[in-house]
Amino acid sequence: MTDKTDASSAAPENPGGTQPPAAGPQGPAAARRKRPAAAALGLLVHRLRQPLPGAQPRLRFEMPPDYARQNGEGGSEEGEVQPQFGSPGPRISPQHPLYLGFMGTVGVGLALLVYWIGSNTTQLLLWIVAALFIALGLEPVVGWLEGRKIPRPAGILVSVTVLVSAVVGFFATLIPTIVDQVTEIVQQAPEWIRDFIDSEFFRSLDDQFGVRDRITEELDKFVNDPAAMGGIFGGVVGFGSTIANGLFGTLIVLVLSLYFLAALPAMKKWGYRLAPRSRRHRVEALSEEITRSVGNYVIGQAVVALLNATFAFIVMSIVGIPFALLLAFVVALLAFIPLVGGMIAGIVVLLVSLTEGWQTAAIYGICYFSYLQFEAYFISPRIMQKAVAVPGAVAVISVIAGGSLLGVLGALIAIPTAAAVLLLIREIYIVRQDQH
Repeated sequence: MTDKTDASSAAPENPGGTQPPAAGPQGPAAARRKRPAAAALGLLVHRLRQPLPGAQPRLRFEMPPDYARQNGEGGSEEGEVQPQFGSPGPRISPQHPLYLGFMGTVGVGLALLVYWIGSNTTQLLLWIVAALFIALGLEPVVGWLEGRKIPRPAGILVSVTVLVSAVVGFFATLIPTIVDQVTEIVQQAPEWIRDFIDSEFFRSLDDQFGVRDRITEELDKFVNDPAAMGGIFGGVVGFGSTIANGLFGTLIVLVLSLYFLAALPAMKKWGYRLAPRSRRHRVEALSEEITRSVGNYVIGQAVVALLNATFAFIVMSIVGIPFALLLAFVVALLAFIPLVGGMIAGIVVLLVSLTEGWQTAAIYGICYFSYLQFEAYFISPRIMQKAVAVPGAVAVISVIAGGSLLGVLGALIAIPTAAAVLLLIREIYIVRQDQH
């Protein structure tokens, strides 16, 4: 009876009825050796995943909760999050004399403080504007990568890496050629001066006005003047400091662009929360439209400038204009300036091409200015169709005003700024006027 009970109780452990294979002489020992090793590895992984003793999470500047319901809007409900430091009390009346005097004084003081800060940090403000402009230009690329299931940090890293690699590669290829061509210009300059002095035009001027003696006299005065020589030395030092400041500014703009690009969603969220909750949705919609237009404009203008410089380089290489690569670089820089940049670039190249003869200049002028017309009617409308739409007169005035205020940077951001102003006027002021 006992044997039957033992057999029936042991049967569930081996439902198939088959006997397990017997372990060899080394089986139990090998299992005993593997079990502590696996346990030790698991314990090590568990310890690595635990925070260090005494470590605290890094503090982050987070967005406060959105208090959707406040007093006067139905009261608070059960489970609703309340402000951390209590609900605000009633506001003081704006007509109170103390309120008017205090707020007026604070407003004047803040205005003077902002003016003083702006006048003493002009260079920093320009760097911030340039970095924000670049960040808004890269934002559509990062958004496109996010739409392809790529995390935002990886998209930012890819975008910035591609941009820096393109710029570094471009300058690494361009700088040696520029140095060679500038050296060639310096070497040929004495020959050009000698040919000009030996020309009939200069001889006639020298016979009438004594130009040669006048030039010799001025050169002697310049060489013997210590102040003039000191000015040359100071100019060299100033040029070196300008280059150093330019490199430092480039580094600052790159770092700020990276930070702005990483924090752009949070910056937008904070900006929207500064608006009243009743108008927050409209502020968000207008801001998103403005930032989208600016980003598309930056990318579109970069593509247009690259195509412009490529076409100019091809034509200059075919017709034999000297210093083609250097001039193509100048064309690319000027083409970033909307409307007038391409025209200025064409005039600069035409002046250089006159050294090869009027036929060369005529051929280049016809080809390049024909391309500008083709670009204006076929290329730019297709590239800029998702960017900004600004009337021609407003665009010209904006570019001139921006260039006068902030130089090249002002000319670059003039059209997006004008587009943003026009959008706000159309969607806020005109709509309000139509309702009266």
